[in-house]
Amino acid sequence: MRVEKMNERDRNDPPGADRDTVIVRTSLVGVAVNLVLAGIKAAVGLAAHSIAVVLDAVNNLSDALSSVITIVGTRLSGKLPDKKHPLGYGRVEYLSATVVAALVLYAGLTALYESVKRIAAPETSAYTVVSLVMIGLAVAAKLVLGRYVKKQGEAVGSDSLRASGTDALSDAILSASVLACALIQTLTGLSLEAYVGAVIAVFIIRAGIGIIRETISEILGQRTDTELSQRVKELVCREDGVYGAYDLFLNNYGPGRYYGSVNIEVADSAAAAEIDRMARHIKGRVYHKTGVTLTGIGVYSRNTTDPAIVRLREEIERCVLARDEVLQVYGFDFPEGGSEVHFYVVLNFGLDYKTELAKITADLNALYPGVRFKLAPHIDISD
Repeated sequence: MRVEKMNERDRNDPPGADRDTVIVRTSLVGVAVNLVLAGIKAAVGLAAHSIAVVLDAVNNLSDALSSVITIVGTRLSGKLPDKKHPLGYGRVEYLSATVVAALVLYAGLTALYESVKRIAAPETSAYTVVSLVMIGLAVAAKLVLGRYVKKQGEAVGSDSLRASGTDALSDAILSASVLACALIQTLTGLSLEAYVGAVIAVFIIRAGIGIIRETISEILGQRTDTELSQRVKELVCREDGVYGAYDLFLNNYGPGRYYGSVNIEVADSAAAAEIDRMARHIKGRVYHKTGVTLTGIGVYSRNTTDPAIVRLREEIERCVLARDEVLQVYGFDFPEGGSEVHFYVVLNFGLDYKTELAKITADLNALYPGVRFKLAPHIDISD
């Protein structure tokens, strides 16, 4: 199970109940199929004394449990906001992901332990034609399930379902390797299944670690998805009278639930009523196209009436952006008609902001000795 990001940026409606319904319905299908496969493989594995098949059954059982927790997390995260949690319960899904990760890791470590025991003390497995056919059918079922779940995940923009679908396809490959080992042993007497069981265990452990890493990253607060941030900025700049969108800051409150703010640049001649109209249009457009709720829109004023200041701003932009460490320059203010200039600079991470700003200021002072420059750093929080 993984946290989710918006994938379909051009949908006319924000994520909601329909999306949750698809996730739950698809997860229920996954639970049913994985439980059936786990039962079949467990029976075949115990009858044939095959550790690889038994561990493959454990893998299916952990997948079913993951789907159950996905369903529970989706239902809990869909609770309506209340006074105690006014932004909803969407982050519950991250907690459920942590539970899944713990269960997956436990299953993987147990599987690895049993596989190593079997490698140290080998046992001969005895497969029948029926058991081989059952394993083959299980491989086919996993392939069909993987394609179905992944397709549903793409349709609703759910990383949980996409990851589950990819995981199911990977499981099909592992099950196919178990089948191959069974055929090799049946035909040649060579037993490789304990080693295949160890490989399966490593895959399970790796999946658990991946879930933990991604969940912790989401809880800590990670960089907004590039596609989403660029889409939001493009929608903001589509508004007539907006020269640029800056400082986009999005807070994630569960899969597909973003609240944030952005600053726009408008002409210095724009009236308050006009800016208010722009902000209302922008908020509505962004919400209906991406599901992102913009709770605030700040304003930078661009001088468009004084040709000398316009030219000065363009020259400063070219000069500062020529430095590789500078990502953006914006928010120009000329409080004394050009003899003093204020603006913001976005620098690469890992730099000493104070030192870099001093270098930029020195370059500008050399070009414009009669102008006082005041630069302020801004964080590179979105693409």
